[in-house]
Amino acid sequence: MNGERSFASSQEGREHHPQPETARMLEASAILEKVIREENLEPEVAERFKQAFLRLARGVAEITPLEEFAVRLARSVRDGRPLRVKLGLDPSAPDIHLGHTVVLRKLKDFQELGHIVQLVIGDFTGRIGDPTGRFETRRALTEEEVRENARTYLEQFSRVLDVSRVEVHFNATWLAPLTLAQTIELMSRMTVARMLEREDFRERFASGRPIALHEFLYPLLQGYDSVVLRCDVELGGTDQKFNFLVGRHLQESYGQPGQILMLMPLLEGLDGVRKMSKSLGNYVGVQEPPEEMYGKIMSVPDFLVPRYALLLTDMPEEEVRRLEEGMAAGTVHPMHAKKDLARRIVAQYHGEEAARRAEEHFTRVFQRRDLPEHLEEVWLPFADIPEGGMGLLSLLVRLGLAASTSEARRFVEQGAVRVDGVRVEDPRARIFPRDGQVVQVGRRNFRRIRLSQDAGP
Repeated sequence: MNGERSFASSQEGREHHPQPETARMLEASAILEKVIREENLEPEVAERFKQAFLRLARGVAEITPLEEFAVRLARSVRDGRPLRVKLGLDPSAPDIHLGHTVVLRKLKDFQELGHIVQLVIGDFTGRIGDPTGRFETRRALTEEEVRENARTYLEQFSRVLDVSRVEVHFNATWLAPLTLAQTIELMSRMTVARMLEREDFRERFASGRPIALHEFLYPLLQGYDSVVLRCDVELGGTDQKFNFLVGRHLQESYGQPGQILMLMPLLEGLDGVRKMSKSLGNYVGVQEPPEEMYGKIMSVPDFLVPRYALLLTDMPEEEVRRLEEGMAAGTVHPMHAKKDLARRIVAQYHGEEAARRAEEHFTRVFQRRDLPEHLEEVWLPFADIPEGGMGLLSLLVRLGLAASTSEARRFVEQGAVRVDGVRVEDPRARIFPRDGQVVQVGRRNFRRIRLSQDAGP
């Protein structure tokens, strides 16, 4: 399943070892010219093909196989046959955040170019649970849980996509009727050795941790979705590469053209370290009020501003490059860049007027407010900060802002806790302390965090 030529973007350095940006674009340009020549595209069609390719390749971490994708796209533009583009959703959580919209915005690109968006709600596979990135067996969701979680998807997706033009499928439609004989036949198309190429399975096997047999079924059933829908492109995060390759393999084993893998980067959260996740408390929800959304985006680390601009807005790529160069050279002030980013993102989900009001609110409440002249500082050793961040309640106790975790929970539930001016309302939130970060409880209790290699200055 490996060894095919791919388009790997330098935007996703941690998950991949991509080519340098210049070499990557030169290779893509050479492939485009080759496809134009071999497919005998007329100049007007060739130009539309190039523009479509550049739009669809924006911000992508990897396209595999690249040349095959270019050929299919060229023929689609020339012949007027839309590509079928699939996004599979395991409805394990009903609320979406900006990290999810990286993929949804790419679906929007396909949709606006006239292609068919196939949204697959994994109401059947969701009962198994995707083992990707997990090092222990995951609890299966009940049918009621899956249906309830799936219920709000389209309403939230309508903030990004034209849902009236989306094909919505529930994979229980074709997976539930499979007989045992048909399931065994499906399983015969993959080997255990191939399954153990997957990192999480391989590590669990090597360490003696259990792998339930039903977990092997997840990538097979997800891949079978692609067979049923005869999709041309499957879109998702870089953590889904193995599952997508299984789908491509299964399609080919059933005599279909194998799907193209289009992998999007996993967006870092507000801490700048871990993937955006509600459980880590480093997320921005698409349904959050404009002021909260704006304030959270203003807390993004400076180095992430160009990446957020590329993946979460329609800012032209040339403008994103100038922004990145300007911030690196010191000619663009990070505060100005963040305000522009926050305004763009809030406007996408709440409108221009709401974005303007949110910016005014931020300036009035956070920028112009008077903090105490001398904030009490608390030193935290780096060694005391877990890899997954500190629990908010424990942090409040550690900073002396609460006498106990019970009191800390009460403060959070009362809406009295802010981190860098942004209210935190989830007692389960995890915070990634940064040097200089200000934590506030109520109107008068503040602490400034200082990070050190040891226990104090």
